[in-house]
Amino acid sequence: MPYTAAMAELSLDDLAVFVRVVERGGFASAARELGVPTSNVSRAIARLESQSGVRLIHRTTRAVKPTTDGRELFASVAPAVSSVRSAARALEPSTRKPKGRLRVTAPNDICATFLADTIVAFAERYPQVTLDFTLGNQHTNLIDEGFDIAVRATARLGDSSLVVRKLGELSHGLYASPSYLSKQGAPVALADLQQHQCVVFRATELVRAWALRGAAGAAAVNVTVRGRIGGDDFSFVRAMVIAGGGIGLLPHINCAADEASGRLVRVLPGFHARGATLYLVYPSTKQVPARVTAFRDFVTEAFVAWSTRRQNG
Repeated sequence: MPYTAAMAELSLDDLAVFVRVVERGGFASAARELGVPTSNVSRAIARLESQSGVRLIHRTTRAVKPTTDGRELFASVAPAVSSVRSAARALEPSTRKPKGRLRVTAPNDICATFLADTIVAFAERYPQVTLDFTLGNQHTNLIDEGFDIAVRATARLGDSSLVVRKLGELSHGLYASPSYLSKQGAPVALADLQQHQCVVFRATELVRAWALRGAAGAAAVNVTVRGRIGGDDFSFVRAMVIAGGGIGLLPHINCAADEASGRLVRVLPGFHARGATLYLVYPSTKQVPARVTAFRDFVTEAFVAWSTRRQNG
């Protein structure tokens, strides 16, 4: 089929109609599949033939078949049309089942503890979704970095353009390992903490003031402790506490499984400290992919279930 300047101007929509006609062997069947009148299909083929200057379809009372030029055109454009169809099917309206790649940014410590079972359970429920996590405490720009959703533990959110779902407040407690307590004993009063080895989070010169509260509504009591070990990641602090490095002030959500298994013991259980707020954030409320809403709702349900279990003892 000779190339002409007019070929470059052929309508992509008309080419897609042409491919469907050849595949279905008729104008009427192609029109039914496309959901348009047969006259629309006829006009699309006529436009292609007029612009290309060649006959593309043999029309008889018994059959519709491509001409030699039509077969050459079909061979050239059908793969591209098929690729476009596949791409369109891959787009995920909220009415369809969640599928595709879900890019998530989240704190390492939350993913390594509370979210670990939740992520696996989500993957089992939605096998057509692939989960790609980037872990860290930095608040990356979701749109610039191409993330679908973020889990954030923070005192405040700075980007007002994001859609925010608040999960709840994270409370902290004092934890130690059985091995540490067997050697050093357990503190019986807040003042005893100053005599204990401690693992501290983000402490200048390993000195940290822990604002600990007792009964609901009671004012916080600041206890200054000097850390034996310190770090800027709760996963590290938790690991050091489990290893017997001392007493640590850690988010309950990070330690629930360890406490249940006996790897960690809550000390001075009548006291707690206020932590960050846990949020889910994503870029837009319009045309949110089903995989994003499914993950958002799944994590929300998991947090509510965890909070309920904790309140019930």
